[in-house]
Amino acid sequence: MKKATLALAFILLIVAFSATAADAPIAYLGLGHSFSIASSKSATATTTALGRVDMIVAAVAFDGNGKVVKVTIDNTQTGVNFDKAMAITSDLTATQKSKVELKEAYGMGKASTLKLEWYQQIANLENWMVGKSVKEIKALKVKTRDASHTAVPDVPELTSLVTITVQDYISVVEEAWNNAVAVKPGAVRLGYSQNVSIAKSKGATDKATASAQVDCIMAASLFDKSGRVVETIVDNSQMKVAFDKNGKITSDTSAELKTKKELKEGYGMSKASVLKLDWYQQMENFEAWMAGKTVSEIKALKVKTRDSSHTAVPDVPELTSQVTITVEDYIAALAKSYENAR
Repeated sequence: MKKATLALAFILLIVAFSATAADAPIAYLGLGHSFSIASSKSATATTTALGRVDMIVAAVAFDGNGKVVKVTIDNTQTGVNFDKAMAITSDLTATQKSKVELKEAYGMGKASTLKLEWYQQIANLENWMVGKSVKEIKALKVKTRDASHTAVPDVPELTSLVTITVQDYISVVEEAWNNAVAVKPGAVRLGYSQNVSIAKSKGATDKATASAQVDCIMAASLFDKSGRVVETIVDNSQMKVAFDKNGKITSDTSAELKTKKELKEGYGMSKASVLKLDWYQQMENFEAWMAGKTVSEIKALKVKTRDSSHTAVPDVPELTSQVTITVEDYIAALAKSYENAR
């Protein structure tokens, strides 16, 4: 059989198998992620400083046997640029897009031997994962293509579909499984959304040094046939890169970076909370409230202004003793995850 025919046969086999596996009942929902500031740069005599946060995320629905039913993987590379005086030159109001959102604008297709963009290759990898357990996915045979691509798939069904390094994407899928929560029956669609902002970054002043801050709100959600929320996982990350007055990075670029849910009490909100509940506890309460509701019903939530920093706090009896955080951005994340659901 000719190579082209063999490759086509493998593709058709994957598509047929994925369609069957994607119909399996969803029993678990997981959200996995990793963050790094290792690509940030200190200022030098010839170059200016850069604060950069790289994020990889996987939203995954699993069946009762732990096999992938649906999966969405994305990657962001968010940078904040400074000039020689450590003033910010990036547009703090600009929309920050992921590789999936950039599509052809990411520009990998021109350099790819397959002439496929990143979003197309990651979709191929996602399709391959459907119907497999994390153990099976981790067992994927890989090869080194070059110094920048040390774990490229080396199996016939993927060699003509994926030439990107995949180990980090497999890792976040594994984390999604390790963090997965059991869900009620009826989920048929998985949605994921993220909203990235650099608006809280600071340029240097006479009294303070500069910092790059990348905030991200993530939502992985399951919906039933009627569009009601079966389960949603919302998280928030606030990643910073600090500099001294000369533009040298003072943050530990190898440190483990955690989201608010991962920090738990380490986030420290409970000390200031009138409810004595930390962020992750209040978010779990809010997630539970959203379950069983449509996006329209959730967006109709009555809110109130608590103070200048909390302008959309729930104002309904079932939440006033459980949630005092501003929820508008989390509702927007849930709504966007519904728009992206498949």
